[in-house]
Amino acid sequence: MKTAMWLYLFMFLAFFDLHAQYPILTPFAMSLGAGPAFIGWMMGMYSLTHLPGNLLAGVLVDRNGSRRYIVFALTVAGLILLLQAHAQLPWHLLLLRAASGFALAFLSPACMTLLASLSSDPATQGKYMSGNGIIHTLASVVSPAAGAFIVAKAGYSGTFSTLGWLLIFTGVMAFFSVPKHNPALALPGPVLPVKENLPSGAAATGQPAVSRRYYLLPFFVSCSQGVLFFELPLSQGQDGMVSTGILLSLLSLGALATLCLFFLNRLSPGIRIAAALLGMALCFFTLAAFRSIPAGVVLFLLGSAKGVLFPAMASLFISLGGAGRLGRTFSLQSIAMSLGAFAGPVAAGQLREYVSPYFIAFVLLMTALMLLPPGRSGRLSSYAPGWNSPAA
Repeated sequence: MKTAMWLYLFMFLAFFDLHAQYPILTPFAMSLGAGPAFIGWMMGMYSLTHLPGNLLAGVLVDRNGSRRYIVFALTVAGLILLLQAHAQLPWHLLLLRAASGFALAFLSPACMTLLASLSSDPATQGKYMSGNGIIHTLASVVSPAAGAFIVAKAGYSGTFSTLGWLLIFTGVMAFFSVPKHNPALALPGPVLPVKENLPSGAAATGQPAVSRRYYLLPFFVSCSQGVLFFELPLSQGQDGMVSTGILLSLLSLGALATLCLFFLNRLSPGIRIAAALLGMALCFFTLAAFRSIPAGVVLFLLGSAKGVLFPAMASLFISLGGAGRLGRTFSLQSIAMSLGAFAGPVAAGQLREYVSPYFIAFVLLMTALMLLPPGRSGRLSSYAPGWNSPAA
């Protein structure tokens, strides 16, 4: 439990630092002379460079533990932010965001693997994942408004320098506090049924490989999130940093409200994921078609749906990954989310003149809802219990 508390502290500081940049980056890029299409590529490039980092993290975390990669991600990302404070051209910002995306690609798989490895009991793992969601949301409640406030007082350069030193300090604390090896990587995990037609390597380990179709879920969700983080600051204008920060804080407050409803964890992941996808899709449709409804209300409801969705996704991937595969499973999940976070803002930036980006997000989420949960035929049938069974 002590390790979990330290990890929650590090994640709070890291997520605070990252979310504080959301209302800042678009106005900063505009001040450097960037247009909407370039801003879309800049935000997408950050996610695109996640991919090689995620591919490396999956194998390396399972082999070497999480500590060194948590320290690496936090410290290097902090140094990049110090350089970002002195960016003079849009291309400077693009390159620095790409480098930051690679460095931080190690953070999420390492943190999620360490949390999941603290116990082999599914119920306890679910509590750790819910705690991670609460910490993430608490940080994102206050950080957007705080970031906008710091910019108003210290300017862009002072803000990025402050956030950079905070990440470096967090990395130093992680070096002295996180255990060198994940404590329960060797503990037995949930064993899923093995089919005769599975690849011999998967059958030999007793753990079937997770169907790639499951990763469509984080891809489409991340696409919609990328659209939101692209369009919301742009729609508020260069002078709307404070209002953007407040709206993003309302989004996180909505997520916090449902994350605290622990009884929802008794429902199966499939039910929670389907309901959350529908709720998020309706919120994006409302943002696109009913602009008379206050955006703050819609974003609060959107956040409430997110608070149901993300713990359910974490429970699903834990049950599918099993012991010894958590790093790879969360790495592939991060890859899917990185691809979505790249495709979302890029598509929104290119199509913004023709269709509301919020409608694009609505279509993406409805597509995810129609594709999931998976069918019960073929190889996908062996994963149905992890999708449909009640949570432990």
